[in-house]
Amino acid sequence: MKTSSKKIKFIFTLLTICLFSLNANSQFLKNLGKRAEKAAERAVEKRVEKETEQKTDQALDSIFEPGTKKKKAPKKKKQTKTNQDSSSENSSEISIQSSSSDPAIEVYRKFDFVPGDKVLLYDDLANDFPGDFPAKWNSNGSGEVVTMGENRNKWMELKSGRGTYYIPDTPNLPEEFTIEFDFLTTGLDQKTSSTTIFGIYLDDNNGFTTKKNTAIIEIPMCQFIEIGMVIESWSNGKRTMRNSLDLDIRKTIQKEAHISMAINKQRVRLWINETKYVDIPRLLPKADITSVKFSPFNFRDGVDKVFIRNLKIAEGGVDLRRKLIAEGKISTNGILFDSGSATIQPQSMGIIRQIYQVMAQENNLNLKIVGHTDSDGKADTNMKLSKKRAEAIKNALVTIYNVSADRLTTAGKGATEPVGDNNTADGKAQNRRVEFIKL
Repeated sequence: MKTSSKKIKFIFTLLTICLFSLNANSQFLKNLGKRAEKAAERAVEKRVEKETEQKTDQALDSIFEPGTKKKKAPKKKKQTKTNQDSSSENSSEISIQSSSSDPAIEVYRKFDFVPGDKVLLYDDLANDFPGDFPAKWNSNGSGEVVTMGENRNKWMELKSGRGTYYIPDTPNLPEEFTIEFDFLTTGLDQKTSSTTIFGIYLDDNNGFTTKKNTAIIEIPMCQFIEIGMVIESWSNGKRTMRNSLDLDIRKTIQKEAHISMAINKQRVRLWINETKYVDIPRLLPKADITSVKFSPFNFRDGVDKVFIRNLKIAEGGVDLRRKLIAEGKISTNGILFDSGSATIQPQSMGIIRQIYQVMAQENNLNLKIVGHTDSDGKADTNMKLSKKRAEAIKNALVTIYNVSADRLTTAGKGATEPVGDNNTADGKAQNRRVEFIKL
C-alpha cells in the first residue's frame, strides 16, 4: 500500500512537472512570439524610416541641387583620396547647404543681415602657430591659438578676467560697418555661473579702458537659468542706457555659432546664426568709435572656455538694393562659400535675399552673376570654381526665391581680376567676391 501510494505521488509529481514544463514552454513561445512581433515592427519602422529619408533627400536635392538626378549610389570602393579627388574641379554637383550641423539654408531665407563690402580686417589665424598669441590682436590678458575638431581648425582661445580685453587691430571705424565671427564654447554646464559673460564692446579708444563712449552687448553663458542679454550705452562717461533683453540662448551657445553685427551710425543689430536678437536704434553714443573689444569674464578656470575665429570687419552693410537699381552693378564679398567649393554658407543669404527683392520689384531686370576667387590653387581650377559659385547663387535665386532662370546668366573670372593683394589675408578676402551686373 505504501509502495502504491509512493507510485501515485511519483506519477502526480511527474505530471505536475510535465504540465509546468508545457506551461513554461507555452509562456516562452508566447514571449518569443511577442518579441518576434516587436522585432518585426522595429524592422518595418526602420525600413519605413529609411525609405522616408531617401524620399526626403530626393526632395531636398530637387530644391538645393536642381538639375541633378538622384541615382542609386554604387557601393563605395576603398581607395586612396588624392588632392585631385577632393578638388571642386571634379565635383559634378553644386550644393547649397550648411557646412555643419547648424540649421539648413532654408531657415536662412528670411535672414536680413548684409555684410560690408570693403574689408577692413579679416583674420582666419592662418599665419599663426598653435600656442602663440595671434599677431593681429592685442590684449592685457592671456590667450593663444589652438586647434579644435576633426578638421583641426584654428581658434583663438580667450582667457577670462574682468577688465581683460581682446582687441583686434582695426583702423578707425566708419559710421557704417559690420562684424562677423565664429563663436565656440566648451565646458558650459549647470554649474556655470549666472555671471559668466562674453562681452562685446564698441569703444572710442584702442586701449584697455572703456565706458567713456561705449556700446556694450553682454552675451550670457549661464545654463541653469535663463539670463537675459544685457545692452548698455555710455556717453561722456555717463551711462545712458541699460536693459536686459528677455531671451533664452542657452542651447544656441552650447555649440558652434556664427555671430553677425551691423552698425549703421547709432543703430546696432546682432544676430546669432539666423536669428536677430538685438536691434537698438540709438545704442551707439554720438562719438567716434575706433575699436571693437571682446571681454570674457567669470568663466571657471580650465572648465568654461570660449573661442573665436574668422573675424571679419568690413565697411558698409548698407542697402544693396538701391545701389543695384541706381548704378546697375554691385560687387560684394559677403557671399561666403565653404573652402574650395561652391557650397554657399547659409549666413550669406541676406545678400541673395536682397537681390531677389530687387528682381521681384523690377520685373524687366535681368542680371549677370560673375564669380571671382583669390589666387590660391591652380588658375584653371579657380576659373571653374568661380563659375560654379556663380551658378550656385543662380540656383539659390531660382529654387529658394522662385526667380525665373532665364533672367539670370553666370560667368566665372577666377583670379584674373584681383582688387586686393593676394599675398595678404585681407586682400584675398576682397578678391573672393561676386558681382551682380544689370543687363
